[in-house]
Amino acid sequence: MAIEHNEKKNWRKIIAPYERPSLKRSIWQIANTFVPFFALWYAAYWSLSVSYWLALIPAVLAAGLLVRIFIIFHDCCHGAFFANRTANVVMGTLAGILTCCPYHQWRRSHSVHHATSGNLDRRGMGDIWTLTVEEYLALPRLKRLAYRMYRNPLIMFGLGPTYVFLIAYRFNRKGARMKERLNTYTINLGIAAVAGLLCWTIGWQAFLSVHGPIFLLSSLAGLWLFYVQHQFEGTYFEKGDKWDHLSAALRGSSFYKLPKVLHWFTGNIGFHHIHHLSPRVPNYYLDRVQKENEMFQDVAPVTLWSSLKSLNFRIWDENRKKLMGFGYVKHFLMARKASK
Repeated sequence: MAIEHNEKKNWRKIIAPYERPSLKRSIWQIANTFVPFFALWYAAYWSLSVSYWLALIPAVLAAGLLVRIFIIFHDCCHGAFFANRTANVVMGTLAGILTCCPYHQWRRSHSVHHATSGNLDRRGMGDIWTLTVEEYLALPRLKRLAYRMYRNPLIMFGLGPTYVFLIAYRFNRKGARMKERLNTYTINLGIAAVAGLLCWTIGWQAFLSVHGPIFLLSSLAGLWLFYVQHQFEGTYFEKGDKWDHLSAALRGSSFYKLPKVLHWFTGNIGFHHIHHLSPRVPNYYLDRVQKENEMFQDVAPVTLWSSLKSLNFRIWDENRKKLMGFGYVKHFLMARKASK
């Protein structure tokens, strides 16, 4: 990817005009996301009286809108959705109840992710567990097995979404400050209150029949998006002394080129290379940054079809600078043995 020197030097100046949130656009996005979400949720419940399979149609659409609600939550965590900090906290907390995400806890871990993405010396918070070949070979057998299980698509995308959103996010990290702890407790109580009220009103069977598919589909989509944003062919990992922010954003974060309707449901998060360059750009401006600046059009896209290749990636080879499958480990050992 060829980036002109002056563009490298002036990228902050290029992107700065897009970092100012529009109150009008933010309020409109809340309206065109939350209102149809609740309407479709009710439509799915009403459809249960006719057929469960009929109820799945509005439930699938509601799941897409819950992903969009998560993007609003995500923008609030970055302070990008509103210019006012308190408005971001309030909106982020409300969206966090619907998406089962603790606002302050998630904001902190995600900020660390942005500061360390692609840095081999600073892994371990807010990222996908990724080992180098050498690190994997140095592990004892049981830890190798644990890593293989973690990277197995059936576990990562089967059990992973429920574990992350429903279980892991319910607990505070060790050393969390009181403000963060209280926010997690508030969101947990909010989730319990909403679920309890709905179970009392319509019955727990109807609640699970409607919200179960919505939760499972939206959490799966969310985890898949996060995975493919950094685990793709041609991604970027470097040691700390060679790592730089621009390369990590434009080479280590994907441009996930989706159909327009999916870009709408996912809040343009497919323009992830731009988001990582400046997380203060609201989601509704990300596509404009891409269209109006040649610098970002030079990034090779990941398509829906090509993104499926990422399911084969398991481990980072520092020599080839590539993500590889576990089958490569055997070839790596044979090559190392032959070189001795």
